[in-house]
Amino acid sequence: MTRTDDDRLWLRRFDEAPQPAARLVCLPHAGGSASYFRGVSRALAPRIEVLAVQAPGRQDRRREPCVESIPDLADAVAARLLDRADTPIALFGHSMGALVAFEIARRLTAIGVRPLALFVSGRRAPFTHRAEETHLLDDDALLDHLRSLDGTDGRILSDPDMVSAILPVTRADYRAIGAYRYLPGPPLTMPIHVHLGDADPHVTVAEAEQWRQHTTDEFAVHVYPGGHFYLEEHSARLIRSLDAVIVGQTHTGRAESSTTSPVAPR
Repeated sequence: MTRTDDDRLWLRRFDEAPQPAARLVCLPHAGGSASYFRGVSRALAPRIEVLAVQAPGRQDRRREPCVESIPDLADAVAARLLDRADTPIALFGHSMGALVAFEIARRLTAIGVRPLALFVSGRRAPFTHRAEETHLLDDDALLDHLRSLDGTDGRILSDPDMVSAILPVTRADYRAIGAYRYLPGPPLTMPIHVHLGDADPHVTVAEAEQWRQHTTDEFAVHVYPGGHFYLEEHSARLIRSLDAVIVGQTHTGRAESSTTSPVAPR
């Protein structure tokens, strides 16, 4: 299948990886963009090719309307991964991205493409539900919320032009999170590794442990010092963990069984 300009618009590659052992698809937090994963790409290339998802509404896609739901976003990304299934795929998502990565894993598995592993960060298990109404905050309160998470450069949140660019997409992403409802289905058949900060106000270690119910394969929880954006300070440790799991899966022969002949999603 020919890779189109549309595919490249959605899936950004920052570093060359001519013959990667695996591909790691990275999905950002609410309001986040593909560029958040430049460091991950640089650290893992060329052995592992990082594809970072750039959804509509942000940066060079800012004139496009945001995708309105988690399932719709998962559908769009999963469809664009099919012609990359010639190489084993792993998925990483932080916060909102964790939900999207989970739903992508379900979609790929359903059409015969089993990811090597699912890495989720800073998010409760999908089947747990808690009312989330961050998208209803006014602009000042939403900015205060973003400052409290300490994941956005303070200089950006102090620049009126930048604020006017990021608030609409952030609000749209939070609306999608608030509307998300888990639909029961069979557990995944790949390893799930959960990463979180020990002071994250949005997920406790006990809640992270509940991801165990979403897989029949190996499961682990990795706890770091820090809050929701623990990965800013502990990126090297996180990347080493991702690398070890992905390489371990390819070396144990899981790569050969992770892909079958994919069929187009219905």
